Amino acid sequence: MLTGARPGFGNRVSHSHRRTSRRFDPNIQSKRYWLPSEGRHVRLRLSTKGIRTVDAIGVEAAVARIRARGVRV
Repeated sequence: MLTGARPGFGNRVSHSHRRTSRRFDPNIQSKRYWLPSEGRHVRLRLSTKGIRTVDAIGVEAAVARIRARGVRV
């Protein structure tokens, strides 16, 4: 919700060096934060990088960024 992380794509390379498609999925976690301005908890789906971003900028600023992207929280 915060960073917009999407799956990356690449190739699986076998021992014989044949290549087949694969996906690199982001490490998405669901985390609950207390939002003091609204007096309630919000559950956010964040990548682990997004969780570190919330820790750095604070939950209020993070929710403001998410809402600016047009996502309902």
